[in-house]
Amino acid sequence: MSVATKIQWVDSTCNPTMGCDGCELWNPKTGVRKCYAGTLHTRFGGVTKGYSPTFEQLTLWPGRMADAARWPDLTGSRRKDKPWLDGLPRFVFVSDMSDALSADVPFEFLEREIVRTALSPDGRRHHWLWLTKRPDRMARLSAELAARGVGWPANLWAGTSITTQATTARIDHLLRVGDDRTMRFLSVEPQHEPIDFGAVLSRVDWVIHGGESGRGAEPFQLDWARDVSRQCREAGVAYFLKQLGSKVLAGDRRLTFADSRAGDWAEWPEDVRVRQVPERVKGRAAYEKAMERGFPRMTAD
Repeated sequence: MSVATKIQWVDSTCNPTMGCDGCELWNPKTGVRKCYAGTLHTRFGGVTKGYSPTFEQLTLWPGRMADAARWPDLTGSRRKDKPWLDGLPRFVFVSDMSDALSADVPFEFLEREIVRTALSPDGRRHHWLWLTKRPDRMARLSAELAARGVGWPANLWAGTSITTQATTARIDHLLRVGDDRTMRFLSVEPQHEPIDFGAVLSRVDWVIHGGESGRGAEPFQLDWARDVSRQCREAGVAYFLKQLGSKVLAGDRRLTFADSRAGDWAEWPEDVRVRQVPERVKGRAAYEKAMERGFPRMTAD
């Protein structure tokens, strides 16, 4: 966990669990090792404090969320390097080094560590952006909480990862999380093929997009950024292009950037420089009013 992060769309990160039981980006049995969290565990697992012994050996870290909840409130503050977050509460990425919805994680742990923390006096000051590749489990957790009269916190965002056309099926599960107040987002990173989101896209609030980075990165076509941005614009959904990745193509031509991940938007073609936040996001007052009013979109214009 980190109070400050270079991840462009959040201020901080927090991991109540470490490790994962696998996905399309990490399956050692088939030789797929594309997940950056898995790669870091290969280097640091078992030797660096705070990591799981191995990425496959998922571990629970109670108390991390409560510690993060005590971080200073950022509502009203400016972010020098992330102006799109100016004025907003602290954005905390939950589970960037894990998938807390992995099968072995008990719902009672998730309720206590994540849901109850988001509802706590300290936790209510921040927005918690919880990302998973298992939104079906998140939806089941939401249903179990609702059956006991526990509402999904308005400041606990529900997100899922999309990498291919087939994985867009996860969106249907995501839509069953929470209620009308719930902010829902997609992390389309890394994108591995053209994706048509269809009509369901209009039912999410935010799309965060990016190409793959690191050695062996899969190609990212620049036109994919234009296409997903267009789909978001037509659906009325905020779009945020995080990075183009380490292997960017314009047709058959490979583009080069000083930034190895092509994350510096000053290097991009002007028409893809879009980093927006959802319009219905506000600060603490909007939490109490179910985020009724909007925050201006931020683009390169």
